[in-house]
Amino acid sequence: MIAQISGEVISTGEGSAIIETGGIGFEVRMTGPDLRVLSGAPRKVRAYTFLAVREDELVLYGFLHPSGLSMFRMLISVTRVGPALAISILSQISIPEFAAAILDEDEKVLTRISGIGQKSARRLILELKDKLRKKAAEFGSAAPSGIDPARRDAVSALVALGFAERESRAAVDQVLAADPSPDVAAVIKAALAVLREQ
Repeated sequence: MIAQISGEVISTGEGSAIIETGGIGFEVRMTGPDLRVLSGAPRKVRAYTFLAVREDELVLYGFLHPSGLSMFRMLISVTRVGPALAISILSQISIPEFAAAILDEDEKVLTRISGIGQKSARRLILELKDKLRKKAAEFGSAAPSGIDPARRDAVSALVALGFAERESRAAVDQVLAADPSPDVAAVIKAALAVLREQ
């Protein structure tokens, strides 16, 4: 598996960029927002990647931030969501907005995404909420005792979504300072709103 590529952006096109490293140009499929960042003058870049293996081709998907790759992996684990649809979803909605829609069970936001109907929206909510809770529990069980469980679980959930632990902790602390709610789901939603504004 190719976990990441560091090199120079040679060109960007419809849905992909060519990144040269070690004299080899790799075609990397990327989201619209990431491609807009890369467009312009050639420059050095690091992409966090996922190699999709099919019978007839190998396709490399890349993201400028680990949170993008983490959410992409979560998306392709959902029934009937392949890499192409996952990239399309992440091209149309930011990760904090998507995560908030899942946690809020907001089907209206999800169905505004091209390629997502009502059944797909319900499937995304059902499967991703479960996975998020499971990841939060895994992170939480490794945390030392004596830590506020709501704070710990909220930070763990955000880390599971791919956000950096430092920014996750800062967002959760900001939320809990304003409203020390024991409701983890409410804390996560409010922290996502804080992250969305950054």
